[in-house]
Amino acid sequence: MIETTTTRRYTGRALASVAAAALIAGGAVGGGYLPAATPALAQALPKSPIEAPEHPPGSFAGIVSKVKPGVVSVKVKLDDTASDDDDGPSNGGNGQNLQNVPPQLREFFKRFGENNQGNMQPQRRGSRGAVGSGFIISADGYVVTNNHVVDHAKTVQVTLDDGRTLDAKVIGKDAKTDVALLKIKEGGNFPYVQFGKSAPQVGDWVVAIGNPFGLGGTVTAGIVSARGRDIGAGPYDDFLQIDAPINKGNSGGPTFNVNGEVVGVNTAIASPSGGSVGLAFAIPAETVQAVVDQLRSDGKVARGYLGVQIQPVTQDIAEGLGLEKAKGALVDHTENGTPAAKAGLKSGDVIEKVNGEPIDSARELSRKIAGMKPGAKVDLSYLRGGKSDVATVTLGTLPTDGTKTASVEEDSSGQVRLGLGLAPAAQVGLSDQGVAVVQVDPDGPAAAKGIEQGDLILDVGGQSVSSPSDVVSQVRAAEKSGRKAVLMRVKSGKGQTRFVAISLDKKAG
Repeated sequence: MIETTTTRRYTGRALASVAAAALIAGGAVGGGYLPAATPALAQALPKSPIEAPEHPPGSFAGIVSKVKPGVVSVKVKLDDTASDDDDGPSNGGNGQNLQNVPPQLREFFKRFGENNQGNMQPQRRGSRGAVGSGFIISADGYVVTNNHVVDHAKTVQVTLDDGRTLDAKVIGKDAKTDVALLKIKEGGNFPYVQFGKSAPQVGDWVVAIGNPFGLGGTVTAGIVSARGRDIGAGPYDDFLQIDAPINKGNSGGPTFNVNGEVVGVNTAIASPSGGSVGLAFAIPAETVQAVVDQLRSDGKVARGYLGVQIQPVTQDIAEGLGLEKAKGALVDHTENGTPAAKAGLKSGDVIEKVNGEPIDSARELSRKIAGMKPGAKVDLSYLRGGKSDVATVTLGTLPTDGTKTASVEEDSSGQVRLGLGLAPAAQVGLSDQGVAVVQVDPDGPAAAKGIEQGDLILDVGGQSVSSPSDVVSQVRAAEKSGRKAVLMRVKSGKGQTRFVAISLDKKAG
């Protein structure tokens, strides 16, 4: 429902006050500053009308007219595997969760991709379509959007600003950063936009354009409210926070600076109502561009890999280690045979710099390493026993291709989920046998049984397993045989082996 505002009539002194306020606000919006005060002197009226500038001060019209043709609406038909989880991190979609978000805000964070029924509910199984936003980055028709907009897409269409609707295909997706790259199938010489050459600063003006609630070509404006936000949506969170009004359907749309350059991709909002309350989050252009370059050339993203488990350096840990400041990343565990182990890193080391650049936190270290290509040589400055040293590490490849969420999909009655992200143990350097647990949904049935990241699954249903697909197959076999639980033999990170029975109740997880 589109609400209309009631027009109020102002006369006399009240009207003059409103007009004065409007002039002040207009000057502030246009140039990013308030105009200098001028004396209120009476002046003679000009003899002839003065032509107004094409775009008066305080207007974003010039920016919008320049970039709006490069923004598209994205319409998706979903396949039958789409579920409630596909709409956002608040319910674990795409392997993401909000465990790091304060509990009072957790329920308010939502991905926003409007479904074809025009309501604000998450995309449901059997709800066959979704819409979002995107933007063209080349004349031959490459389009950037969010992964969660096109995840489980059966067909994709984009609608241009001139009204044309064209078929597109998914070139590649990256769930960890929630970025996807599309290609318009036919045609060329499309209008396109460019990424910004520098990161925006807090307080900079930004303009967002997208397709909220299916209302394509909608323009909103605001400022950058904060940088480096971690909302628990993924392992490499580094969001821009903006206060430009963003709603469901803006997902995948661009945020522009005042030069008409893309500085972010709108991805998430925090809202108790589901609508904009001035808390929106955009993926920085630097991150998007790095991911898109790999998707365009390879169709997938390969990330650098150290092979260490790390944790933040808290104030207590800093005091215990004799550090002046609580900065850096503490190595909790180095996995055998990994690049970090080969370079000599050990448990208890505090990594302080990467290639000479200071590291403030464990998350920053993860982002930096993941942003580098496998095979790159990296100098890691670290502290051990109060002494500084440098290790040169040749990065491996983060094991993502073999990682798969262990889940069982059913034809009509729902979905059974374990809530685990898995990878071959040998691939992550954890062991030469079994399947490694690389991610655990804290609300899933496996977590309820005490399975943790770093555990090894050795047997499922009495059968040895060596890949995520082996685990899925055995879970499916147990379910088809009518069992209410599947028995796993699990080896913990501490070396203890135990049997764990995980419920196959459809309501679980």
